Amino acid sequence: MKIGMILDAAFPPDPRVENEAVSLVHAGHQVFLFCLKYADEKTSENINGIEVRRYASNKLEYKLSALAYTVPFYTFLMQHKIHQFIKDTKIEALHIHDIRIAQAVYNANKKFNLPIVLDLHDNMPEVMKLYPHLQKFPGKYIISPKKWKQKEEEFIKKATKVISVSPEFIETLQTRLPSEKEKFILVPNTIRASFFEDYTIDISITERYKNKFVILYLGDTHIRRGLQTAISSLVNLKDKIPNVKLVIVGKNTTDTILKQQVEDLKLQEFVDFEGWQNVSLFQSYILTSAVCISPLHRNLQHDVAYANKIFQYMSLAKPLLVSDAIAQKRLVERTNSGLVHQEKNINDFSDKILKLFSDEKLRAELGANGKNFVRNEFSWEQTSKKLLHLYDNLLS
Repeated sequence: MKIGMILDAAFPPDPRVENEAVSLVHAGHQVFLFCLKYADEKTSENINGIEVRRYASNKLEYKLSALAYTVPFYTFLMQHKIHQFIKDTKIEALHIHDIRIAQAVYNANKKFNLPIVLDLHDNMPEVMKLYPHLQKFPGKYIISPKKWKQKEEEFIKKATKVISVSPEFIETLQTRLPSEKEKFILVPNTIRASFFEDYTIDISITERYKNKFVILYLGDTHIRRGLQTAISSLVNLKDKIPNVKLVIVGKNTTDTILKQQVEDLKLQEFVDFEGWQNVSLFQSYILTSAVCISPLHRNLQHDVAYANKIFQYMSLAKPLLVSDAIAQKRLVERTNSGLVHQEKNINDFSDKILKLFSDEKLRAELGANGKNFVRNEFSWEQTSKKLLHLYDNLLS
């Protein structure tokens, strides 16, 4: 089948989009990817078998995307590009990545009437409530998460099939839309086997931390990810674990708040802000760590989504410490791959770190359980089977 994936961003990088597209290509499908370009990237190229087609965009269009369901300018501009994409590629099905561009796809598809697979990476209406620009004027008054939620439901009803990333998110959607229950298919964000089978160790990283008790965080460092809890815990932990080191690999615009917190608490010696690093270095950071963390704040998005980092941690046999955001709590408890702390609770976080510090055997046991789960049940090669089955049967 000729599948047209729609992404309203630059490509690469986007691990989920690439994983899905490459798997479909390997299964014998032809995948064309509609994406945007903001500079002098090639208009078309083949990346790992994906036929990438880039359409020129600009900062104004990007800003208008936030207003997609306030005013129709972004949808109008995108639907003409998508119409041309469908016409040029002669695709047989459309696969929409998230809802921001969905209205434009549905509009462009009116003439072609192709089956549509809606791929919900996030609980977008809930995620939007956490954006800083929606907390203040003018965003607070012109962008409505409630309207986005209504549009999300409209798009689900119109879709042929709907993919989502966790059982918890599907449960939420089925409760909201019981009539659409049969449309939902689980395709979680998991990691390819190559992540834990094919990598090179960076000696400079392992040497730097070889005598440290490393608490590692990988990924987006926005305040809602909970790193303030981890930083505050060091006030107590540094006296009980003298070689403790919190290593943060990632970045966000809110990093100034985290760095100020470290300064105010005089913890510079115990925290390393590594910034964003190439994915090829992730294995080296993970292997130097004693405990890997995901201290997410609880909200309607975090309660239904897994952070990809936890599977990266688990695949290399590291014990986890995660907050009680529902999806990750259930996963860690079901697989017995780590401990759970109450979100934002500094004392609980500290107590769980100390428990892991004092019990090397427990750390090894939890790490081994996570490793076995990811490698035997929850790698991309296993979890993508439902995606392949979907497309094998879509037209029938």
